[in-house]
Amino acid sequence: MKKYTIAYYNEKVENEILKLPKAMQARYLQFVDSMEEFGPNLGLPHTKSMGNGLFEMRIKSFEGIARVFYCTMIDKKIIVLHSIVKKTTKTPPKELAIANKRMNEVKK
Repeated sequence: MKKYTIAYYNEKVENEILKLPKAMQARYLQFVDSMEEFGPNLGLPHTKSMGNGLFEMRIKSFEGIARVFYCTMIDKKIIVLHSIVKKTTKTPPKELAIANKRMNEVKK
């Protein structure tokens, strides 16, 4: 039985995830299944708290590295806010800013 539900900030965010390379998509779906059962924090190396209630899902496959940012809401709801395929070792501040802005919008 699922204890948490997954929702998306908007349809665009959901579509971006569906456009991830196939192996990354499969990894994302594995993590989401685990999160629905065990909650938003799967621990390193799978998820990482970014502070202030923002988390990142750390997806790695032979196709590259992706990050999916999300937060939690009351009633055990996990909101997927933003996703990127990483090109550098550090997550670009612009991408983090988008995730934080969206998190602040959904928390209001």
